[in-house]
Amino acid sequence: MPAEPAPAGTGGHVLILGGTTEARRLAEALARESSYRVTTSLAGRVAAPVLPPGGTRVGGFGGPGGLAAWIGAHGVTRVIDATHPFAERMSFNAAGAAALSGVPLLALRRPGWEPGPGDAWTFADSLAGAAALLPDLGSRVFLTTGRMGLHTFADLDGLWFLVRSVDPPAGPVPARLEVLLDRGPFTLDDERELLARHRIDVLVTKDSGGSATAPKLTAAREAGVPVLVVRRPPVPQGVTRADSVAAALDWLRQHA
Repeated sequence: MPAEPAPAGTGGHVLILGGTTEARRLAEALARESSYRVTTSLAGRVAAPVLPPGGTRVGGFGGPGGLAAWIGAHGVTRVIDATHPFAERMSFNAAGAAALSGVPLLALRRPGWEPGPGDAWTFADSLAGAAALLPDLGSRVFLTTGRMGLHTFADLDGLWFLVRSVDPPAGPVPARLEVLLDRGPFTLDDERELLARHRIDVLVTKDSGGSATAPKLTAAREAGVPVLVVRRPPVPQGVTRADSVAAALDWLRQHA
């Protein structure tokens, strides 16, 4: 889908690879500064995304070469990768496109979660690793890793799964599955009630960070429910990182 028109500005054209709260907040902040032209690119995996201000486009670029070509054709002067911390392929495509185009790239990543007193966390390096560990941790699973990776848990017939996602899952899924369609943020009271009502005895999550879905971790700690955490993939080597929208804005001003 082509980009919507966005006003030109003396600060240049910023391409935000979006899909996160931070990407939307960055677009909102830049929209208040008339010196920037902003385009946010969304993957299109959510049926009804919350659109940020400024220009938008939906869909893939066709790998690093396609993204580099888009950057050149649209006069992009800086790229900010504000995709989900687990959108590994897009992040590596962005790094490759930045190398091809010579356009500065910043990875905007909110801080990850850290266990605190009373937490019972087990870590896995991948969804497959989490699926291998899961049967030893519980039998009634609150699976919050997203609908795209459900096939990884499809063979665990002895477990019951509650899955929460914005859109219905497709493809291979666990045989004993209940789907809850909902969009965060979620309150602590909501998460307490959900764990109790469904008799959850293990929570599985990706280390997404942020506050929108963090209450489930507090609710699990209070209920004595163990948490299986999938670690983040690394940011591509050599890419500058920022951990907040404010830091990303500072980086943009330094590269003006």
